[in-house]
Amino acid sequence: MNMTTSVVNEAWADEVWGKIVAKVERTSKRIGATFPYASANGTYNNETNDWWTNGFWPGLLWLIYKENENVDLRDIAVSVENMMDETLLGYEKLHHDVGFMWSLTSVAQYKLLGTEASKIRGLMAASHLAGRFNLKGQFIRAWNGADQQGWAIIDCLLNLPLLYWASETTNDPRFRHIAVAHADTVLREFIRPDGSSHHIVVFDPETGERIEARGGQGYSPDSAWARGTSWALYGMALSFTYTGHQRYLDAAKRVADFFIANMPADSAPYWDFRAPAEPETAFDTSAAACAATGLLEIGRAVHEKEAHIYNDAAKRILILLTEKYVSWGEEEEGILTMSTANFPKRTYVNVPIIYADYYYTEAIAKLRGRTELFW
Repeated sequence: MNMTTSVVNEAWADEVWGKIVAKVERTSKRIGATFPYASANGTYNNETNDWWTNGFWPGLLWLIYKENENVDLRDIAVSVENMMDETLLGYEKLHHDVGFMWSLTSVAQYKLLGTEASKIRGLMAASHLAGRFNLKGQFIRAWNGADQQGWAIIDCLLNLPLLYWASETTNDPRFRHIAVAHADTVLREFIRPDGSSHHIVVFDPETGERIEARGGQGYSPDSAWARGTSWALYGMALSFTYTGHQRYLDAAKRVADFFIANMPADSAPYWDFRAPAEPETAFDTSAAACAATGLLEIGRAVHEKEAHIYNDAAKRILILLTEKYVSWGEEEEGILTMSTANFPKRTYVNVPIIYADYYYTEAIAKLRGRTELFW
């Protein structure tokens, strides 16, 4: 990525931010209190109230509300959170992605408004996540499938902030201990020396012994799924932010170096950095957006002598996304185009996806000096 970063200044970030706000204020009037996930023919769909991405839309609204206190956006975010109570209290459909779901809804509302009911929701979700911890294997179980008791996935690094927050909020280290144990397992079993990562690692749920790695949403067990790389990058950076453990920052930098080295100079990353060329090329701007906000997080953590490496890489990504993949018009509700949810299953390929919009907006907010996190 050789793109100049000189255009990324305060005025540029403010201009982009203003366009994001204008678009979200417009699209929110139709999307309202629903659960948007992927856009088809210019319109976001509406998922069920247990879908793993349901926190990203209200999280996006809270990012903007923090700046302009738009009560209409606030009310939508509050309504979405309330609609998720059925899943939270129903228990059986809960999984490890409760962090994605309630960090950007309940934790965000509690941090911004001090709403006690939201704090309780966040702590309930954190308790469930802690309850998925396998002591023998030192990992948090991912999904609920009958044969998946020993499965852990790289995505879960972004759920760990819910546990760190719960420990800080309750002044009880138990949640943090579990998060640190899982993060250490990821360091040992997921992230390779070159900075790439497995998507799925399977353990024996009785003994904790590692059985195998699986390709999951990547091309193969030994490939480098782009969004998984961004999960690892940002997730390790956030674990460092909460714990100060140098090993997490070192891992985040190693993953970042791999991401920077493998991202094309003139396009979004392909869905898997090691997948062979195919007639149907799939990109994933969500991976780039998540990596950008993660790189900025690393830039805050490292010494100023090396911060420019990660900050400049983030800026180059954001310039590329803004110039080539952002849709500001009314013909498309999504902000970022060309994300891919699951290429092996051909699910939502090269379309806007809500978490891409969130991470892009979060990264722009960081460029404008926002340092507090909903994570």
